[in-house]
Amino acid sequence: MLDTAAESLPRRDAAGAWLRAFQPPALHGSGRERALGAAGALCGLLLSAALSHVLLGSVQVWFVAPMGASAVLLFAVPSSPLAQPWSILGGNLVAAMVGVALARWVEPPMLAGALAVALAIALMFPLRCLHPPSGAVALTAVFGGPAVSRLGWHFVLQPVLLNSLLLLLAALVFNNAFGRRYPHGPASPAHGTADPPPSQRGGLSRDDLGQALREHAQLLDIDEDDMVELVHIAQRHAFERLHKSLDASDIMSRDVVRVGPGTTIEQARQLLERHAIKALPVVDEQGVLIGIVSLHDMLMRGRGAAAVAQIMTRQVLTTRRSCPVAELVAWFADYGLHHLPVVDNAGHVLGMITQSDLIGALYTTGFSARPAR
Repeated sequence: MLDTAAESLPRRDAAGAWLRAFQPPALHGSGRERALGAAGALCGLLLSAALSHVLLGSVQVWFVAPMGASAVLLFAVPSSPLAQPWSILGGNLVAAMVGVALARWVEPPMLAGALAVALAIALMFPLRCLHPPSGAVALTAVFGGPAVSRLGWHFVLQPVLLNSLLLLLAALVFNNAFGRRYPHGPASPAHGTADPPPSQRGGLSRDDLGQALREHAQLLDIDEDDMVELVHIAQRHAFERLHKSLDASDIMSRDVVRVGPGTTIEQARQLLERHAIKALPVVDEQGVLIGIVSLHDMLMRGRGAAAVAQIMTRQVLTTRRSCPVAELVAWFADYGLHHLPVVDNAGHVLGMITQSDLIGALYTTGFSARPAR
């Protein structure tokens, strides 16, 4: 009896896991993104439907229902590979052509509809234009009724192509107006070269992830570059968790050499040379940061200038004492920072962090974090 009960436990666990798979997963996304998704669909569908009606008012079928499904992708998940411009245009065109052809050549309609969707999917894969709403386009071509049947091959161009172009145009304008990268290609390299950012050159690489996706075989609805970015964000959080006690105050230089706005260019240059540093914070009489002057500033703007105030950089990126070191790594590695002032809430300079400070901290904590053998 005990053996039977023990054997039933794995079966119950497996059944429970199978049932739990039916629970809806959490949909991650900020409130702003959710609002933009709804607002974008509203604006995009209104605009494309109105223009289609103006252009095709004499045609009985001037707007097709699958555009509603396309709007969900283009505005709610514009980063999806299934929502990119070629996906909607190519997918809808292929599906419309297949649907019209099978509606003419295959009886009964039930078989024609099923074959149309299946063939459309089979063609969208090699053409790299997989777009789920296109399955509904294929069905519309078959089951759309007499109005669609009368259009024949014209259904491909109008309304399908016209609807798709107008909705895509709305998505391009709306998404970019609100700071979304669309089409969702890879972000520009930080240094304008083909190399990945410095923080992504060690550990898990893009090639590693690409190989894993090929081995996984099943299609995942996420852009490969987005997946790489997510992995590195997760690595940063893991670093923060393992080094949560290390912040800017632990690694900054506290005895900071600083100058005033009236300091001459020659005096500033001598200070840089004497202390073997490359930048000086510029502070007012109360010690509040008002700029930074570097060797680069002197070389580029120093000719003819007398005082530091004439050549200093006034827009200065700063940080606080409590900033985690893991966050500083990305700033220095990927955005080309060489020096970063640490200030308090009033803007008083408390310290300075350089690339050397950061490398030294990572070197020492890297060794201290290694498990003993």
